[in-house]
Amino acid sequence: MQIPVSGQIIQDAINKLHISNLEKATIREIVAVSHRIEQQIGVEFIHMEMGVPGLPPAEIGVKAEIEALREGKAAIYPTIDGLASLKNEASRFIQAFVDLNVAPEGCVPAVGSMQGTFASFLTACQCDTQKDTILFIDPGFPVQKQQATVLGYQYESFDVYDFRGEKLREKLESYLKKGNIACMIYSNPNNPAWFCLKDNELQIIGELATKYDAILLEDLAYFAMDFRKDLGKPFEAPFQASVGRYTDNYILLISASKIFSYAGQRIGIAAISDKLYHREYEGLTKRYGSGTFGSVFIHRILYALSSGTSHTAQYALAAMFKAASDGKFAFLEDIKEYGKRANRLKHIFLKHGFQLVYDNDLGEELADGFYFTVKYPGLSGGELVAKLLPYGVSAISLSTTGSGQEGIRVCTSFIKDHQYDLLDERLAVFHSNR
Repeated sequence: MQIPVSGQIIQDAINKLHISNLEKATIREIVAVSHRIEQQIGVEFIHMEMGVPGLPPAEIGVKAEIEALREGKAAIYPTIDGLASLKNEASRFIQAFVDLNVAPEGCVPAVGSMQGTFASFLTACQCDTQKDTILFIDPGFPVQKQQATVLGYQYESFDVYDFRGEKLREKLESYLKKGNIACMIYSNPNNPAWFCLKDNELQIIGELATKYDAILLEDLAYFAMDFRKDLGKPFEAPFQASVGRYTDNYILLISASKIFSYAGQRIGIAAISDKLYHREYEGLTKRYGSGTFGSVFIHRILYALSSGTSHTAQYALAAMFKAASDGKFAFLEDIKEYGKRANRLKHIFLKHGFQLVYDNDLGEELADGFYFTVKYPGLSGGELVAKLLPYGVSAISLSTTGSGQEGIRVCTSFIKDHQYDLLDERLAVFHSNR
């Protein structure tokens, strides 16, 4: 098998898109490069760069949204704080699968977790004029730092992999004691490493958030996708781990994109803890005249951003939450497919000289899921991205996720059945050519 793409074609695509450094290229930029080459020469790429669901949308949601469309809901503005039935079902879903009580008023629909995060950053960094910095507990979703940059906020970050367990306390406190951290964000399960922060680590994070009065954004985009545990039974342990057990300063970001394969409708929930929702901050009062964190988040920030979230998609999400909480929709059974894909893909990569980067979870084997990370000896993450493109394989460098490790993120969602053999062939050639 020959290399399917010439270096000149790749360089031309990179130049046309004005990408100066593949090491720092965004997910969308890598996608644009691969798509441009595919269209130009007809070579099929194996896309591992973008976390797009690769399963059909949940039928329960589709039917509920169609019904709402037929009833004419698309003609009516939704209330800015969200559909009452969605708020109630979101609160119940959190109780069923996280074992936390978040009042319906604090369960606010957003245009995906992306908007929920953006609005959370905006609100949190306006609460106290002395706190203007976001702390990223990395690795994480690259676009969240782009959001901070767009907003003009300062941020700091560290790779948590070297500070797991009790070591996390000292590391976190080294940032928080400066007094400038408005909020912290992390994903659990982790994007891209797929380890899961344990309860003792979440307790450390929660206790320090309370001590230093920082707001926690818990990104649950891959809600309950730690397939090592049976997290899919409503109102039965074990539950999705959450910092909400250890502090009142939290917002849970729950997206329909991955767990319900409903990404195209851009719908998610920002669940604000009861205490945080009703808390008044001097910075918010000074800026807006009055209002609690929750009311500012909804009636000032979200209103200015989008004037609400898709009306009919809210009916879809309400129906999916309800069916899951009722035990009639085993949503985790469908998405376990990603774990099966990860297992097969890891085997292919390891067979051809690659190594796992984040290779264990505090001594436990990592779960197989939506992402995993690999490296190739002697190559940096950016170099590996560039070296794989001629073989029709596209991925992003770990450096864009805030990782301190060299390697790439592999997303399992877009892999098609025939591409396992194709990847095996291409990586065999890549390995033999090294």
